[in-house]
Amino acid sequence: MARQLDEQIAGRFPVGQRLRVLDVGMGQGTQALRLARLGHQVTGVEQDVTMIAAAREALAREPAGIRERVRLVQGDGRDTGVHFLPGSFDVVLCHGVLMYVEEPDPLVAGLARMLAPGGLLSLLVRNGDALAMRPGLAGDWAGALAAFDTTCYLPHSRTDSSGGSPTRLGLDVRADRLSALTATLAGIAAPLHAWYGVRVFTDTAADGAEIPEDLETLLAVEERAGRTDPYRGVAALLHLCGVRG
Repeated sequence: MARQLDEQIAGRFPVGQRLRVLDVGMGQGTQALRLARLGHQVTGVEQDVTMIAAAREALAREPAGIRERVRLVQGDGRDTGVHFLPGSFDVVLCHGVLMYVEEPDPLVAGLARMLAPGGLLSLLVRNGDALAMRPGLAGDWAGALAAFDTTCYLPHSRTDSSGGSPTRLGLDVRADRLSALTATLAGIAAPLHAWYGVRVFTDTAADGAEIPEDLETLLAVEERAGRTDPYRGVAALLHLCGVRG
């Protein structure tokens, strides 16, 4: 997903431009710190006390120059209008957050308002069109059959692809359909510019599985599948990039 995000940033902004980045629901700060290391000014927002503490600890281990480029705010991602002025950011990230929000449209609209004209909105969501894949591949036929008619799912325990907190075992959460989010982004003047699949083949990997020796080949396969039909359509997660008009 980081490669996909970098591709979109490189295609939209001049090389070397220091971007103003807002990471809403940043988890332990993996993406926020990565972008700060690349020279960008990053503001991270996180509500969970444990996660923001982990982000602060990680930030404290960074060199002074990187620490100066990061601001951490403890708060609800739905309250961005309280903390920031409209149009304050070039890039807004919201990765692995919408699945925990019952009504996502107001949150997404608020995020779009934070973008300057031409700014990039990056969303990572659970793919509501592929919920039957995991139980089906596991031979859970009853679970697969039920998944066709719902956008709710029971997450397994693993770290999410945004580098944030582990998914919350035992908590029913939402998934989003590509068509619905496409319509939402169009309605808030940040129409869909590109979309990718994330975890096409690796979503069924067991927790704690050893990282394979051919990791780079694995990543190359996932990256290729994430941009290629029909594979990306059955990915566990969708990475959507909208551009503020």
